[in-house]
Amino acid sequence: MKLHLLDRGNINNRSFTTKVNDYPYFLKIWHYHPELELVVILKNEGTCFVGDNIEKFEAGDIILLGKNLPHMWLNEEDFFKRGANQSAIAIHFKEDYLGTTFFETPEMEHILALFKKARFGLKFLDVPKKRIKEIKSMLKLEGYEKTIAFLNILNKLAICKQTKSLTNEGFINSYKTTPNQTQDKVLTYIFKNFNRVITLTEVAELAHMNPTAFSRYFKRTNRKTFSRYLAEIRIGYACKLLLENKYNISTICYKSGFNNISNFNRQFKIIMNCSPSTYSNKHTNNH
Repeated sequence: MKLHLLDRGNINNRSFTTKVNDYPYFLKIWHYHPELELVVILKNEGTCFVGDNIEKFEAGDIILLGKNLPHMWLNEEDFFKRGANQSAIAIHFKEDYLGTTFFETPEMEHILALFKKARFGLKFLDVPKKRIKEIKSMLKLEGYEKTIAFLNILNKLAICKQTKSLTNEGFINSYKTTPNQTQDKVLTYIFKNFNRVITLTEVAELAHMNPTAFSRYFKRTNRKTFSRYLAEIRIGYACKLLLENKYNISTICYKSGFNNISNFNRQFKIIMNCSPSTYSNKHTNNH
């Protein structure tokens, strides 16, 4: 799974681009682009990979992705079996799409702060349905009216207090400070193979290092050990499966890449500060 730079540049002399994706499935490419991306899920469900985070997505979700933040969307197999087309709105724009200093003015500082938060990937929680209607209505506008409508939407998202960061400082710093093929190759390999047994030796060979040197390199660039990083990816995926409530905990253990239930429970408690069953019950009780 190679990391791709996609061209999301503006066309037709527009300051930002809007698109409704309405086809059988999302583009299954681990990619990034210099534009920020506002995604609104209209009809879909699956798994969203953002940085080092694995997150469930579904209809009604609104997510803002920062510039150059690696991400990928994957539909669930059940979604394909139902024969339904996915539908989502994608808006791409540069941070300075209204000028290099526009968002630095006192009246716009809160929107600039939103852009800075988006570098981690930002999911908006408990978004009112009217917000999605406003975004859909904006797509029908042109020129000045469309620009003002989008600015109003950014304003409302900027003052939204219920948000969730999707990736962490460690990933952002490592990705930003090590823009090389080795880092990309290692991280994409982990994302592609996390749900099976991965050894330190095989990943070290991928990086053309011996295991000891690779361990030092990985900890220096990602601010955590290889085993911890892999465990966090697996537990993130396990949380996503627990939220879907389709499988029992034993099945989720193996689907997430763990080879025994005791290690799964131990790692889950270390990373999530609770057991898998407690995490599942909390979600059930809140819905």
